[in-house]
Amino acid sequence: MLKNTYIPIDCNYYDRLEAWATLQTHCNILYTNEQGNPVEIAGIIQDLFIVEKVEYMQLTSGEKIRLDALVSVNNIPLPPAEESSCRV
Repeated sequence: MLKNTYIPIDCNYYDRLEAWATLQTHCNILYTNEQGNPVEIAGIIQDLFIVEKVEYMQLTSGEKIRLDALVSVNNIPLPPAEESSCRV
């Protein structure tokens, strides 16, 4: 189940998401939904944006996914939060 508190994702992974969005790469996305169940979808990342300090991706299909719900994109797993490359 998703936590209410947003945990920022790894900066290098965010850069990878931006690159896929810019190149309009077709992506296979695995994430955890609000009920805690894994969901697999495929699509093109249209935008990355922030709402109330929470980062999201929007696909061209209209689907919005909270970035800390991601498990993997294109079979590249999201690094654990404690291994984040962008700690301040």
